[in-house]
Amino acid sequence: MILTLWSSSAAVFAADRELATAVSIVGCWLLLAAAGMARPQNIRFVARLLFPLGAVASVALFCVAGGFLLSGRTPETMTIALGLPDLPFHLRLDALSAFFLMVLGLAGAGISTFAAGYFRSGEGTAPGLLGLHYHIFMASMALVMLADDAYLFLVAWETMALASYFLVTSQHRMAEIRRAGFLYLLMAHIGAVAILLGFGVMQGGGWQFTFDAMRGAALTPLRATLAFTLAMAGFGAKAGVAPAHVWLPEAHPAAPSPVSALMSGLMLKTAIYGLLRVTFDLLHVRFWQWGLAALVLGLFSGLFGAIFAAVQTDMKRLLAYSSIENVGLIVAAIGLAILFAASRMPLFAALALAAALLHVLNHSLFKSMLFLTTGSVMHATKQRSLGKLGGLIHSMPWIAAFALVATLAIAGLPPLNGFVSEWLLLQAFLFTPRLPQPFVNMLVPLGAAAMALTVALAAYVMVKFYGIVFLGRPREAALKEAHRSNWLERVGLAWLAAGCLAIGVEPQLALHAVGGVTGMLVGQTVAASPSAWRIAPIAPEQASYSGWIFLATILCVFAIAYLAVRLLTHGRARRSPPWDCGYPWQDARMQDTAEGFGQPIRLFFGSFFWMQVHLPSPADEKPSYRVHIEDRFWRALYRPVAAGVQRAADAVSFLQSGRLAIYLLFSFLTLLVLLVFAL
Repeated sequence: MILTLWSSSAAVFAADRELATAVSIVGCWLLLAAAGMARPQNIRFVARLLFPLGAVASVALFCVAGGFLLSGRTPETMTIALGLPDLPFHLRLDALSAFFLMVLGLAGAGISTFAAGYFRSGEGTAPGLLGLHYHIFMASMALVMLADDAYLFLVAWETMALASYFLVTSQHRMAEIRRAGFLYLLMAHIGAVAILLGFGVMQGGGWQFTFDAMRGAALTPLRATLAFTLAMAGFGAKAGVAPAHVWLPEAHPAAPSPVSALMSGLMLKTAIYGLLRVTFDLLHVRFWQWGLAALVLGLFSGLFGAIFAAVQTDMKRLLAYSSIENVGLIVAAIGLAILFAASRMPLFAALALAAALLHVLNHSLFKSMLFLTTGSVMHATKQRSLGKLGGLIHSMPWIAAFALVATLAIAGLPPLNGFVSEWLLLQAFLFTPRLPQPFVNMLVPLGAAAMALTVALAAYVMVKFYGIVFLGRPREAALKEAHRSNWLERVGLAWLAAGCLAIGVEPQLALHAVGGVTGMLVGQTVAASPSAWRIAPIAPEQASYSGWIFLATILCVFAIAYLAVRLLTHGRARRSPPWDCGYPWQDARMQDTAEGFGQPIRLFFGSFFWMQVHLPSPADEKPSYRVHIEDRFWRALYRPVAAGVQRAADAVSFLQSGRLAIYLLFSFLTLLVLLVFAL
């Protein structure tokens, strides 16, 4: 397969240069996957050679896809003689696929570089097998974005699911990790069935499974709505949109941190890509009800994720719920774009779509950084519970600095990239003109309020995360001996941090790249820059943003404060203990805790949780206070289904008796039944 990919790309390289190069990069990842099995137990060969080569391939993909997107070239297509005899693989590179490939290359380069310094021997799966799964995972995500027929799309989609499953269960000897992997694989296949059915609805008869045939299919409004509903269900399950989110908080804590970064920063975006491909490309009609449904579902998912993130005490579960929140904002922006497109407001549809695409790019950077810094903390401290961390800014200054950049970015503070996409989405809400549907006109301001609440809660969560992990005093004595990260980890984090700062300070370039996608999908682009130093998506007199001004202002404030302190103190530093509120016998256990941060959220949003509180009694020799929180969706929806399936399995378990005579009897009875029906 690898040689076929390379030979096919070489044959058409002169005509379709970018697409052929992208396919060659996919082949390179597959070669790296196979090379890992040559020396499966050699960690230095896999981590120090194959992973850096994978990072180089990611940089090449970023350059190729970005160049294609910025040049505004027409779509390129290719057919590869793989698959079934009458169903070859069709590939296509257009603005939409190029944008997501650019995201894959940009974030994948930083994650692969970090992984080269992160993985160590003796951690679950053999290094060569880990490299095999990792690079197949990267290649399958790229093929999902390049697929131009339903057959290749689903083959790549299922390969991506299987590769990520094996990565999640790297520590497969632990029962809870096996359970998390099974739940993830189950939800992934349920989503894949919905996607398959959606492609069947869009296919419109015959045996033409190419996307071109689906674009030309004449679908009734009912069939189109059914296709959108199936796509929303299938891709929503993969993206972790509530209520199909239950796998995500379980899979992320189970997976190694670079794998969590890949899944949250990149794999979830393949679902967003699929939703955009179906809704704005393959379906030639759109209805405002679709947009309203996606808007409500996205806003609910965003608020749900932010609330649950605020009460978590596990670092990776906190970040997993934060991913649900960010994906919810992206889906809400897509819903707003559908609403505007169906109402024939292309400029506002382009604005909402640009906000969604920019947040896809931004989330891939800062969420990957957060998972990677969490991995460094876990390696250094052997802890993942927030209640056992603290004060790591002293022993791990580099990781603390990179985590601060990611924290400020995900909190939506300028001049970092998270602010740009959230600001654009807020503009789409605030400057919405009157829509034809009065009911929707009433809901849009409520949507803006829900988004503002979600963003505020997300900032609150990041204050909790960074403050408890890195600030204050160490809660455990062993934290003072936490080792620092190696240089490969720092290089990978620096790459991602540079992306966060570059997009926040100079968003014009990112908007220019996004403009090619919005032009393709809704026929309109957002003005990247009315001047050389600021952006104004609607009109300069209404709202504008300049990252350079924000950055210059922040630097000036810091410089003035520094000079003022130096002049007033004459360069002499004086140290004294802080005010202790009249109680000098303080220790590290008196700091704010993760439970303390989450208590107001538990009180205000108690209806979201199922809680079990254990209060100590005066008679307890070792009093303890515990709060157990569960997801109501899990208890009310998924647990009864799981119990029913288990009861059904137990009821038919007698079929597995292990006796050959019984199996032959079943076969004979089945044959008799078939003969009776045949007559």
